[in-house]
Amino acid sequence: MTDQRPTVALHTYGCQMNEYDSELVGSILIGQGYTIVGNGDPAEIILLNTCAVRETANTRVYAQLGQFIAGKKTRPGTIVGVLGCIPQNLKDELLAKFPGVDFICGPDNYRDLPQLIAEARETAIPLTTVDLSEYETYDDIAPRRVPGVNAWIAIMRGCDNFCSFCVVPFTRGRERSREADGVVEETKRLAADGFKQVTLLGQNVNSYRAGETGFAELIDRVANVDGIERVRFTSPHPKDFPEHLLKVIAANPRICSQIHFPLQAASDSVLRRMNRGYTMAQFNDLVNLMRDTIPNLVLTTDIICGFPGETRDDFAETEQAVREIEFDSAFIFKYSRRENTLAARKFIDDVVEEEKSRRVTKLVQLQREISAKRNRESIGQSYRVLIEGRAKKSADQFRARTDGNKIVLFPKNDSLGVGDFCNVRITEVTPNTLLGYIS
Repeated sequence: MTDQRPTVALHTYGCQMNEYDSELVGSILIGQGYTIVGNGDPAEIILLNTCAVRETANTRVYAQLGQFIAGKKTRPGTIVGVLGCIPQNLKDELLAKFPGVDFICGPDNYRDLPQLIAEARETAIPLTTVDLSEYETYDDIAPRRVPGVNAWIAIMRGCDNFCSFCVVPFTRGRERSREADGVVEETKRLAADGFKQVTLLGQNVNSYRAGETGFAELIDRVANVDGIERVRFTSPHPKDFPEHLLKVIAANPRICSQIHFPLQAASDSVLRRMNRGYTMAQFNDLVNLMRDTIPNLVLTTDIICGFPGETRDDFAETEQAVREIEFDSAFIFKYSRRENTLAARKFIDDVVEEEKSRRVTKLVQLQREISAKRNRESIGQSYRVLIEGRAKKSADQFRARTDGNKIVLFPKNDSLGVGDFCNVRITEVTPNTLLGYIS
């Protein structure tokens, strides 16, 4: 080894919270003398930060993990550790399927990683640290970030909602919020490092509460940090969305006029079984209030197809809601049974896979038509966009985003670069993209 500092490759799967957690892990390990290398580079320690929310995420992780363990035959001494939600939720299954794993570590135990790695070098017995905490927020750790345009900030951890399909309360524990001053100080550091945008993260951000500070007060403070031009957040929950937050968003031009508002289903009977805590009428009332309060609001959502007991009539209600609400975009998934969730314990997964797929396909096609329609309304409009980098398919184009989080492609300009703002007039659209020219 040419570098005396042990090398670590850190592979991240799943949501934005996992991305943020990997930045925390990187900071912890670098502080203890490790070097983080690229995922394609040789490394003495391979860590997988995993997601257990959907079956597809599990499948990807298990496939990759099998390859890394097989690779230990040609690189003796390599340490393989699995972090995050899968170890927390599927500890026994994970260790049984992959005896070559050296240790597993839950989301509340990342401070233990240096010790785990040291002990793994000395024993062939798999090590386990998956204790959930009522207090851990990692508030004192500055995440290791790659320079860019957007930075994630986790303002809280855990979830108390216990939606019946969701494994998060069992993998990340109960809700606890960071101190508001700590979040603001982290934002100031990000602004000093050149970040123009921050996205506040929580499993249910509108449950944030630190002393007398709620989420509306926190996001307003963050948006008033000098140097930060845009503030986003994800995700709120429809059951307790505060009207005051809408007024704060409308009043502060730095808070983006885009809300990701998970519907999941439009049938009241399905919503009850999901334990979502609202009816479709209440959801519609909130959507109308949002659009009345925030001009030019961009509204996105999540939908699950094939939840246990979802009939064709239930699905038709969801389909009709999508037509009527006209979300700008939607993430649409098949229901997948997650171990330890309330749904796994209470309900039979009785919608066959072919029917789940049919419903997903139908909704995806409908949403593409709606997204295209919504985007066509942008033709001829000029938007202030934040440049993120070059377009994926063309080195001659910039990729940027509107305040509403829509992707915009336009020809490069030598006087502009990543992190700059400019105005772009839209001339063409697809369901997913706006195209135009600097105006």
